[in-house]
Formats: sequence, structure tokens, C-alpha cells
Amino acid sequence: MKVSTKGDYGIRALIELALHYGSGTIQSAEIAARQRIPEPYLDQILTSLRRSGFIRSVRGPQGGHELIRDPLSLRLREVIEALEGSLNPIDCLEDSSACTRGGGCAQRGVWEEIRQATTAILDRTTVADLAARERPVAGGRYYI
Repeated sequence: MKVSTKGDYGIRALIELALHYGSGTIQSAEIAARQRIPEPYLDQILTSLRRSGFIRSVRGPQGGHELIRDPLSLRLREVIEALEGSLNPIDCLEDSSACTRGGGCAQRGVWEEIRQATTAILDRTTVADLAARERPVAGGRYYI
């Protein structure tokens, strides 16, 4: 599994929103500046996160974005699947007809183990966990 820029930036945006959870909305310009994400690209990602049911957006001068789910319940697996798609490292794990070897492949077991390990890590990691790791770093940043 390789996480694209979209997945990376999406997770960063959710971490920023988790750091402000319960404090109201935060504007995309602020998220972009703090997480060093190009704002036009962030806007596209925030749209995907909203459609996936992770955030809500409010228009207007007092508007912004906020998590609608507790960061403790938002598993990284859900986020990655919403932004990146399947966690399968190879297509035949999801669609057996994609296998040219008819299931007699020596590699399949290895790919299955990789998927299971990846899924386990992403299932046990929440956005709140990542936000907690971010806090010490965020306090030391200097912005102009």
C-alpha cells in the first residue's frame, strides 16, 4: 500500500481538525498554513472528507470546517479507504478473477498477510492518536 499526497494531506487536515475538536469551525486557510498544504488542493480534499461523513463545512465569513465525529472513534482505516480506496496490495485479493494463476499462486499468502497487518495497524490507530502525537510538535511551531 502506498499513500498518495491526497491521503497524506487528508490525514493532516483531520489531525488539525482533531486538535480543534469541540471548539467550532476552523477555516481552510488556517488548516493549509498549519499543515503546509496548498489551499486549492486542500479544498478538494475537504470536499471528499465531507462526502465521506467525517467533517461538516459552514459557508460564510464565520464559516470553516469541523469534525462531526469524535476523533477517538475515527479510525485511520476509514480515512485511508475513503481517500485512497482498497487496502489490498494486489487486485486478486479483492477480485479472484483478476488472478491469472487460478488461485495457485505462491505469492497470494504473503499479500494476504500484508493486507491483514496493514488493516490491523490502521484499525487500531485513530485520528485522536495522531493528534496526540502532533501536539508536542504543534506547540513548537512558529508562524508569521
